[in-house]
Amino acid sequence: MLPAPPAPRPFRQFIVKVHGRCNLACRYCYLYEGPDHTWRTRPATAPPEVLERTADRIARHARAHGLTTLSLVLHGGEPLLAGADTLARLTDDVRARVPGDCTVQATVQTNATLLTRERVAVLARHGISIGISLDGGRAAHNARRVDHAGRPSWPAAARGARLVAEHFPQAYAGVLTVVDPTTDPVELYESLLALRPPALDLLLPHGNWSAPPPHWAGARHGDWLCRVFDRWWSAGRRETRVRLFEECLALLLGLPAATESLGLAPFDAVVVETDGSIEQVDSLKSAYEGAAETGLDVFRHDFDDALRHPGVAARQAGAAALSDHCRACPLVAVCGGGHYAHRYRSGQGFRNPSVYCADLQRFIPHVAGRLAGDAQGARPASLEGGTP
Repeated sequence: MLPAPPAPRPFRQFIVKVHGRCNLACRYCYLYEGPDHTWRTRPATAPPEVLERTADRIARHARAHGLTTLSLVLHGGEPLLAGADTLARLTDDVRARVPGDCTVQATVQTNATLLTRERVAVLARHGISIGISLDGGRAAHNARRVDHAGRPSWPAAARGARLVAEHFPQAYAGVLTVVDPTTDPVELYESLLALRPPALDLLLPHGNWSAPPPHWAGARHGDWLCRVFDRWWSAGRRETRVRLFEECLALLLGLPAATESLGLAPFDAVVVETDGSIEQVDSLKSAYEGAAETGLDVFRHDFDDALRHPGVAARQAGAAALSDHCRACPLVAVCGGGHYAHRYRSGQGFRNPSVYCADLQRFIPHVAGRLAGDAQGARPASLEGGTP
């Protein structure tokens, strides 16, 4: 008899679209400028009944699976368009409904332009951390992040980021930046350090084999990451956490790491859209229209129904969901095939190597080499066959 398939891993990250529009019109946005236009048919703001039912479904899932911690990500669009009080009410509602021993870690992901002292105070008072999306720490880095009238977003975004860093550091989750290999990597990294983020998320821009990312050739993204890693690694102290680097190091050491971009751990995030639709993560929308859809919604379905969706099952299947090329690669335990959305090829689906395969082949061995070199240099002379 064949062994039974492993039980699905419960969702632990709930991404709730409290607002489906954005006050910016970033020229490269994969969501609003990409192939999926389903956002146009959904309400701009999630109605109260959607948020109430979502809180109930999250609590049911936490209770059914005995979760002791979960992540609530308040997302958009620009979530602050829904109002800080709306975000606070939803967070309070989820916390009130989950079992008493379940901790809800709430974060809002914002472009920072709408942050004011009053709004940040509301978020901080309700235990909501603030993650900020920027292209870098200077105006020149954010030239493509403009509003719908074409005006630059940087002055307002910079004010918001500094407000959080200076006056509400306890609520500062960090900064998310998409890699742009045309920028100077060290200069961009140091510009972000000036905003004093406790953590950085460096993300590869979404693309795939049928729609490759810009500036893709020659493993330029991998080279960019290597240069930032060297600057971060050689600092002599941890100036900030860089999640991609820390997770790569953990995986190289055989430790567990939770990331969408690396490793073989089952993916455990789910999205609720403004109309209550339950979907897979937004990054899939960079592949084709409807790629993230499940046909489920919070009014008729529990999140356990989403766990049985074939797309979710593939994200939790580990090496079994990878291409033959990936399974045979010596880096597979660390790379994990790369980000799922980056594997797509029209007519072939997602069972392909990442479009960033060459970049990962450049980056991961570089990190391994630095780790091994520093470990070797730290070994006592007696272990090298010499005299201590």
